[in-house]
Amino acid sequence: QVQLVESGGGLVQAGGSLRLSCAASGRTFANYDAGWFRQAPGLERELVAAIRWNGGDMYYAAFTKGRFTISRDNAKNTVYLQMNSLKLEDTAIYYCAATRAIGLITTISGYDYWGQGTQVTVSS
Repeated sequence: QVQLVESGGGLVQAGGSLRLSCAASGRTFANYDAGWFRQAPGLERELVAAIRWNGGDMYYAAFTKGRFTISRDNAKNTVYLQMNSLKLEDTAIYYCAATRAIGLITTISGYDYWGQGTQVTVSS
């Protein structure tokens, strides 16, 4: 089992930045690929970014358009999501997830462990 706890969400003005963190505990986190998802009210959960266990490869959803950066520090059992140039439409609950599968997994069903989420609200 892997337990995931997100932090770093909050209220930010459009154009601002936030850095989300996802702290893992339990099994060796370095054995898992990880991803960040988000879910806005009334919408389906969607993938934001994913990263391989060693940080050697990443995937980004098109809407991030170079604004977001996913990274990880396995020594700290933590995955990060740096979000810059935030837009109103980035408002959502952001979830961290981990998967035992190999490769950059882009589907919700491909992830085995989930955090409780952290709220990000972008205001005008």
